Amino acid sequence: MSIYDLSFIDNNGNEIKLESFKGKNVLIVNTASQCGYTKQYADLQKIQSDSLVVIGFPCNQFGNQEPGTDQEIKNFCTSVYGITFPISQKVEVNGPNAHPIYKYCKDVATPGREIGWNFEKFLISVDGLVTHYPNSYPVLEIKV
Repeated sequence: MSIYDLSFIDNNGNEIKLESFKGKNVLIVNTASQCGYTKQYADLQKIQSDSLVVIGFPCNQFGNQEPGTDQEIKNFCTSVYGITFPISQKVEVNGPNAHPIYKYCKDVATPGREIGWNFEKFLISVDGLVTHYPNSYPVLEIKV
C-alpha cells in the first residue's frame, strides 16, 4: 500500500484521490479555526504552489477548537485567510476513527505515536515518502 492509494472527501463533498498529486510535494495539516496556531493558515496559503499542495484536515479532537460545521469551516478559511488549497471534511486524526490518511502517515513516520495537537504536519515528498513536523511553526521553514 502507498499513500497514493488513499483519498479524502473535501468540504464540497468531492472525493479527492492523493494519486492526483503524485509528483508533487504534499503538506497534510490537521487544522483548527479557534487555536493559537490558526494564524498558520496565512503561511500555509503562501507556500501553496504548483509544486507544493497543502491539504487541511479540520479536526476537533484538541480542546474543542474546531467546533464548526464543514460549511462554517470553509467560510472561515476563505473569508478570513483567503484559503484556496483543499480542505477536507472534518476528520479525526487519533483513535479508532482516525482518517486513513492519518493512520497511514502516523504508521510510516511516527509509529506508535498519536498526533499531539493542532497544526501538526506531514510532508509527502514527490516520491511518496512521509516526513513528520510536530507543531512546526513558522510554516515557511519547512523544506521541500
